[in-house]
Amino acid sequence: MRTSVRWINDYLDRPASAQEQADALTAVGLNFDGRETLPDGSVWQEIETTSNRGDCLCHFGLARELAAKTKRVLVAPNSKGNGAAKKNSSTAVNVAARNGADFIRVSNVDHQACPRYTARVIRGVKVGPSPEWLQERLRDVGQIPRNNIVDCTNFVLLELGQPTHIFDLSTLAGGQIQVRRARAKEMFLPLGDQAVAIELSPADLVIADGEKPVALAGVKGGALSAVRESTTDIVLEAATFNPALVRASSRRHKIASDSSKRFERGVHAAAIDLAAARLADLIMQTAGGTLCLGVAEAGAAIAPLKIVPMRCERCRKILGADISNQEMLQTLQTLGFSPRMTGDLIECTVPPERMDIEREVDLIEEVIRMLGLDRVPTGESIQIRTAAPDAKVEAAERVRDTLAGMDFVECVTHALISDSAANAFVHAQQSALRIEDERAGGTPCLRPSIFPGLLTTRKLNEDRGATGAMRLFEIASIFHLDAKKQHHESVSLGMMADVEMDDLGYRALRGVIERLAHEIAAKIATFTPTTSDAVMHPAAKIEIDGVTIGRIGFLTGAARATVGIEKPMIAAEIELDLLLAHWPPERPAAMLPNMPSVERDLSLILDNAKTWAHVERVVLGNRPAHLECMSFTGVYKGKQIGADKKSLTLRLVFRDATRTLRGEEIDVEVQELVKVLQKELAAEFRA
Repeated sequence: MRTSVRWINDYLDRPASAQEQADALTAVGLNFDGRETLPDGSVWQEIETTSNRGDCLCHFGLARELAAKTKRVLVAPNSKGNGAAKKNSSTAVNVAARNGADFIRVSNVDHQACPRYTARVIRGVKVGPSPEWLQERLRDVGQIPRNNIVDCTNFVLLELGQPTHIFDLSTLAGGQIQVRRARAKEMFLPLGDQAVAIELSPADLVIADGEKPVALAGVKGGALSAVRESTTDIVLEAATFNPALVRASSRRHKIASDSSKRFERGVHAAAIDLAAARLADLIMQTAGGTLCLGVAEAGAAIAPLKIVPMRCERCRKILGADISNQEMLQTLQTLGFSPRMTGDLIECTVPPERMDIEREVDLIEEVIRMLGLDRVPTGESIQIRTAAPDAKVEAAERVRDTLAGMDFVECVTHALISDSAANAFVHAQQSALRIEDERAGGTPCLRPSIFPGLLTTRKLNEDRGATGAMRLFEIASIFHLDAKKQHHESVSLGMMADVEMDDLGYRALRGVIERLAHEIAAKIATFTPTTSDAVMHPAAKIEIDGVTIGRIGFLTGAARATVGIEKPMIAAEIELDLLLAHWPPERPAAMLPNMPSVERDLSLILDNAKTWAHVERVVLGNRPAHLECMSFTGVYKGKQIGADKKSLTLRLVFRDATRTLRGEEIDVEVQELVKVLQKELAAEFRA
């Protein structure tokens, strides 16, 4: 914020030099960022404020900080022309016998968007140049004086931080002000020499008369109701608006103003009246006129001021500093918190402008901010204790290491994607989650799947000449809306690989997933064919202990076409939290067998429809007495065995823990198993 050194000094019992102001404000967290001396000898300085300190976007707020830090007395402005107005002789306030409600009616149907709206009427003003003292203060901070009415509103904004607005009463149709949402395609012409009419929507809050919008609430006044040289009767607006709503409208219409900047940081409903009274008095001092009785207002009841307690001993413990109770009390008093001490407890009434104060620790921060961080003792060494690694982070790193060891390359892609890409990867009964932010441009959707990013990365590498087979993976959040428009977010592991031969591609990625299940969960992952969709065909669900954790399958042509990839791709997506729930894996220890094993390979000729799961179920359901384990060896398809057949080879391992088995007795068990397989699966056996 650009500040005037002499303007700040108007509110201090003794002036502070430019350097003293810069040093003191920097010390309390409001950094000095340059200065300039003007031709008349006045000095302006740039002071940075944080987003939670809207109370410091004004000269009186900065003077309050200076007074507290430098032990000066704060001199408050009032309706008699003190503060910056002390150079102008005070004039008596003329009050009309008629009530302001006789001339203007106010309605407010959206208290959440506008918690409080007030309007005062001043009749008989004369628009003309502002007095020199007022023009001087505005020029100090780079403002161009316009006329006494406009200059007074700008002065109060920069003095107290409260945005206000003035309407020409004669331009308000029906003598009314409505605080309402804009109607679809309603037009509004904002103030400004180069301004053009904008189209509004119900997302915008407007101040309207009986016919049309006359202001975009909290952002900009309208040209049609602006004060002119001929204006004699005015309506003085002082209100507060929802910060998020003001910010959204300002961004949507690309209109930023000093008012929107302050409303976006929060203006308390209880702070309105002081600024409105100050503005009314200044207008009547500089433009004459008569103030009508009463205030026309509409809105919710003003919330009571917050009471926040602070324990003195807790303050000393948090800061590690020896600060007396009296120092704490005095510091909070100078900041306007009206502290009351009871024993070791200080109760503070938070002034309305300090919307950043919520908890005890906020008051502790105020104390040390004013007393100085040099009061906090520092030691030459500190003791630390190394925290145990977070289990989920450790497990996720194991996933990354495992995949990297199997030739997968990790990708990091943007969470925002285009509408077409998002819609291609949402599942049934789901929809894409859009964000309302113009900066998103052509990518307004949060990704519902990891695949769009992986496909884009694969295509980018292909376009740049990378012709070899690729294995890609990414761990990231995915988002969607369910059928009830509820927002869902989860962390997903997406994997994708080029496919040279369909069977080999599926088996390779299945092996990767089985390895992950072993590393992370010490469990066996099972794969069951499931319903195909627009993303995967064919597809299988991945389960651990009967819980579905993801899917594996071939990406459909439609999915690949979103980025223009023609070659087949095998992919899998796993809900990472379901996989990591088994971490750390439990691996029971067991003695290695002392006796040798006997192995037998069986090659079965089966119908193509029969899967490994069918074979496994039959073998384990009719388990031979000495069978220790079975494993898949390979599969063969060819014209020697017919187009609708395949040859599946499995390996059986037999062992007895107490003695060495003889081949003859294992042959008997194998023959019995062969008979069962022939009966239940119609299997034929190759020699």
